[in-house]
Amino acid sequence: MYLFNATVLSEKAINRSMYSSLKIGLFGIGLEAYWSQFEGLKERLEGYMAIVEEKIADFHPHIINAGLVDTPDKAFETGQLFKQADVGLIFLYVTTYALSSTVLPVVQRAKVPVIILNLSPEAAIDYKNFNALTNRTTMTGEWLAYCSACPVPEIANVFHRVGIKFHQITGMLHHDPECWEEVKEWVEAAKVKEIMAHNRLGCMGHYYSGMLDIYSDLTQQYAHFGGHIELLEVEELAQLRKEVTPDECADRLQVFEEVFEIQPDCVLAELEKAAVTSVALDRLVEKYKLGSMAYYYKGIGNLENEEAIASIILGNSLLTAQGIPVAGEYEIKNAQAMKIMDSFGAGGSFTEYYAMDFADDVVLMGHDGPGHIAIAEGKTKVRPLKVYHGKVGNGVSVEMSVKNGPVTLLSVVERRGGGLMLLVAEGKSVPGPILEIGNTNSRYRFPQGARKFVNDWNSHGPAHHCAIGIGHISSKIQKLGALLEMEVIKVC
Repeated sequence: MYLFNATVLSEKAINRSMYSSLKIGLFGIGLEAYWSQFEGLKERLEGYMAIVEEKIADFHPHIINAGLVDTPDKAFETGQLFKQADVGLIFLYVTTYALSSTVLPVVQRAKVPVIILNLSPEAAIDYKNFNALTNRTTMTGEWLAYCSACPVPEIANVFHRVGIKFHQITGMLHHDPECWEEVKEWVEAAKVKEIMAHNRLGCMGHYYSGMLDIYSDLTQQYAHFGGHIELLEVEELAQLRKEVTPDECADRLQVFEEVFEIQPDCVLAELEKAAVTSVALDRLVEKYKLGSMAYYYKGIGNLENEEAIASIILGNSLLTAQGIPVAGEYEIKNAQAMKIMDSFGAGGSFTEYYAMDFADDVVLMGHDGPGHIAIAEGKTKVRPLKVYHGKVGNGVSVEMSVKNGPVTLLSVVERRGGGLMLLVAEGKSVPGPILEIGNTNSRYRFPQGARKFVNDWNSHGPAHHCAIGIGHISSKIQKLGALLEMEVIKVC
């Protein structure tokens, strides 16, 4: 998780990066006939259920616990309960043997991803004490408290045959950190899925002419992630700039002083333009309830529009650091990748290849425009620009490197013939010299070496942009892909 001192930012700025309305459905299973036969078994299993609920609540508190489902009638009722509650994920805790007919109606009716928890109450049965029991009924009841693995093949078989996708976690109720880390990752992935399903992506301006790889089918974004895409005009940002007061501009300049390391050669007039645009951006975000944005504007002489875009980088960097990632060059696919990374708490800075350093076996990567300053190594510098490379405009820009340590790269890839996939890689951000040109810029090392990484990554046909976040989170992204039914390819 990155840390950022949001108190120095505008009070009106919206931070939704880690918010999720996800509700989780939880139910256990059993056989009603057991309860009268084996004294205390039901209460014991309900105690296990309470432990599972408590552990999941440590990750996400919004749980609909349906208790033990032990008859087909209860299964139909639970499916309806989960459907009405609009749960986004179901944990099926296999507490003991149960008929598949008491499981299927729940997940059929709810129609959301299901995770089978095959959890033993302890590492092993106490064989000596178990075999010393003199009552065969008591022995059977004790065994049933441990037989969670027994019905899993039956459940899996039925799910396969009726076309229900499922995922399994096999482990122990207690003293199994690997098991519960996996549960946590599924919960986090489901939260990100929910965030994306409700995200509002703003698209301001138009594509960078001729950059064919970034062109995207917006309907495919809806199909895979959900959410809403709002097409915005640059003129609206320009109009909002006119409404910013001198006091608001001064307040935002103070924010810049606290957040950035402003270089001495920056001109005050350019910083003031950036401050006005930053306040206007906050209002645009608030008006459309945006959770992310992609933008680019070429301009043909409308000075108000050009000034709005030329002064946009600092404001967009502040938004990105608050969970509203902004991608330049109208790279919609990468705005989605950045939102995914940020929703996992990893950041997600806009980047592309800059150069190869064969001497140090690293790839230099960065981008002009906004950076994710909340995951920067040290304080982000603000430098003046006389010209944007390949673009109209000037003003001030940010220069930063991603925090040294483990990183994850993510690209949302549009496939030939339609559809999307997720391309992911893990590496390290390492210290060393960068290009001090007023852009984001970092040095990345990969397990297979720079040469092979570049070949491997490119072979899958991603656009030339990607999102970089801190930490190794490919396992979470793979779970997100499973929940979204999207292919995930891990390069390293």
